[in-house]
Amino acid sequence: MAVVVPGRINAIEGCGSHPRPRTIQRYAAIAAVLAWVLSTIPTSLSFAQQSHEATTARSRTPSQAEPSTGVQVVGVVDGDTIEICCVFGKREKVRYIGVNTPETKHPRKGVEPLGKEAAEANRRLVGGQNIRLEFDVELRDRYGRLLAYVYLEDGTFVNAWLVQNGYAQVMTIPPNVRYQELFLTLQREARQAQRGLWGQ
Repeated sequence: MAVVVPGRINAIEGCGSHPRPRTIQRYAAIAAVLAWVLSTIPTSLSFAQQSHEATTARSRTPSQAEPSTGVQVVGVVDGDTIEICCVFGKREKVRYIGVNTPETKHPRKGVEPLGKEAAEANRRLVGGQNIRLEFDVELRDRYGRLLAYVYLEDGTFVNAWLVQNGYAQVMTIPPNVRYQELFLTLQREARQAQRGLWGQ
C-alpha cells in the first residue's frame, strides 16, 4: 500500500509497483555511456603511449646512437681528421668535433705553422689504435665526414688532448657543443703555459 503525503510525490511505492519507463531508459542510457567510456580507456592509453614513442623517435637523431666501439684507426689525414674501419659497415673519415689544427693539405692555405707537428702528434696518439667514437647532434659535416669525439682504449679524450697540448684551437660549430666549456678551459691553460701554437 502506498503512503500518500498531501502536496508531495509518493515517497514509498507499494511492493507490486514497477519502475517508470522513463527511469529505465535513463538508467540504460547511463549504463551505455559508462560501458563506452570503460571500453575506450585502454585504447586511449595505448594511443598516448604510441604518441610519446613517436615523438621520442622523431627527436632521436642517428648521431645520438650508442657510441661506436671496436673501431680501428687505419689512417691519419692531418691533426684533426682520421680514417677508420669500420663503422656503419664501411671505412669512414672522422673529423674531430670542437677543435681545429693547422692545415697541412689545404688547396689555398698550404701547410700552416705547426700543421705538420699537429698531424704527427695525432698520428703518434691514434695511429693503428682501437678507439671509441662519441657522436653529438649532427652526425656528418658538409663533406660527408663523420663528426665525433674520439677516445682511446685507455680513456684518453683525443679532442681534449690536442687542445690541452697546444696542437689545436677550439672551433665551436653549433649544434655540436657538448664539450665546448671543457675545450675552452683547456685552451686557456695551454695558452698560459705557452704550449704548441701558443708558444710561437
